[in-house]
Amino acid sequence: MATPYQERTIPAPHLNEGDAPYFEAAAQGKLLVKFCNDCKQYHHYPRALCPFCFSDRTEWKEAKGTGTVYSYSISRASGPVPYAIAYVTLDEGVSMMTNIVDCDLDTIRCGQKVTVTFKPAEGGVVIPMFKPA
Repeated sequence: MATPYQERTIPAPHLNEGDAPYFEAAAQGKLLVKFCNDCKQYHHYPRALCPFCFSDRTEWKEAKGTGTVYSYSISRASGPVPYAIAYVTLDEGVSMMTNIVDCDLDTIRCGQKVTVTFKPAEGGVVIPMFKPA
């Protein structure tokens, strides 16, 4: 059964030390991921040490903002507005947990191409999410 797209209130994230550049970039319409200058791998979620080689020589890099739905789940019972949570594999190779928005939730499929969009959360923080490409 198709469900028309509805906006939902997005709770503000709990910010950790070092998250500011990620959310500042999102407010400017940019998606950042961390890159390790030692092992040359991208990683997400952002953290100070590379999860592959434990180097602290990491830096923020702007991602293309495109990827593919790896896995998803639709929640229809946890609030007044249904939503989709997903793992999206970015073209840079890393996967990130996110929401799929701006679409009929019944049309989401694994392998579907998506592109980043930015949604305001409570408290003024902007959150990167994805919509069908």
